[in-house]
Amino acid sequence: MAGWWQVLSRAARRYPWPTNVLLYAALYSAGDALQQRLRGGPADWRQTQRVATVAVAFHANFNYVWLGLLERALPGRAPRAILAKVLYDQVLGAPVAISAFYAGMSILQGKDDIFLDLKEKFWNTYKSGLLYWPFVQLTNFSLVPIHWRTAYIGLCGFLWATFICFSQQSGDGTLKSAFTFLRIKEANAVKRPQEK
Repeated sequence: MAGWWQVLSRAARRYPWPTNVLLYAALYSAGDALQQRLRGGPADWRQTQRVATVAVAFHANFNYVWLGLLERALPGRAPRAILAKVLYDQVLGAPVAISAFYAGMSILQGKDDIFLDLKEKFWNTYKSGLLYWPFVQLTNFSLVPIHWRTAYIGLCGFLWATFICFSQQSGDGTLKSAFTFLRIKEANAVKRPQEK
């Protein structure tokens, strides 16, 4: 077990960009697969492939470069630097990432209006993200070594991808729509055994 971790750790130090990008993309894609499973339908591997494409082509690379820029502009782990990084990440980075996700997915799905999901869901998704990402980034900037930051975002992005992929497929970008769906699904699962 420790052998694979040592190999991964060595790769992250020696080849930080590709290691972080591949880990991020794998975790983000797994988030899409999980949301499909939670929705109860058959697995749509083409959809997961589109999510992986957006993750590799944009999100993972953007996060790697963005986190590096933030660290160069605001180096260190002093509380003021950490809070400034979190603020810049939420004000500048988050809107870019959300926009790229919705537009990128719409392009890959061949939608006529590639900005429709973005227009309909951006603000709700951004507000939902403000309940999650500042805390993730606070931990990231204060505790995680620089060469692991993109992979850590990918790990936390697994949960986020589960939510944002659900929103892109059938939600409205609010946490309420995701929780309502899960509550209805749970209620239906409880009713089924009683009906038998």
